[in-house]
Amino acid sequence: MLNSKTTAKKKSAEITPQEESCGNVFKDLGFNDVEANKKLLKCQLIIEIERTIKTNGWTQAEAAKKLGVVQPRISEIMTTRIERFTIDMLLKYLNRLGKQAQLTIVSDSAVA
Repeated sequence: MLNSKTTAKKKSAEITPQEESCGNVFKDLGFNDVEANKKLLKCQLIIEIERTIKTNGWTQAEAAKKLGVVQPRISEIMTTRIERFTIDMLLKYLNRLGKQAQLTIVSDSAVA
């Protein structure tokens, strides 16, 4: 049996309007185009570093040794603390893991 709290939550979820994403959650959150793109790129780089660490089954200490950093830096990667990293640093970490990022340039249809 549903209680009144569960019913109220269900009703509010049903009537909540949803907006379609533009494809960049940071733009959706109101960041300007440049900042939104930088944040998205950092997330993509961090996700690849995290995926590599998990795929190899490394502990944070092992990953830190491979990247030449202290363990708390790995913790910041694993918790996606993007504000703690520059794009250059993340690219350097990927390189130390034997990977390279590849950049794709696309036209922004909003710019004329």
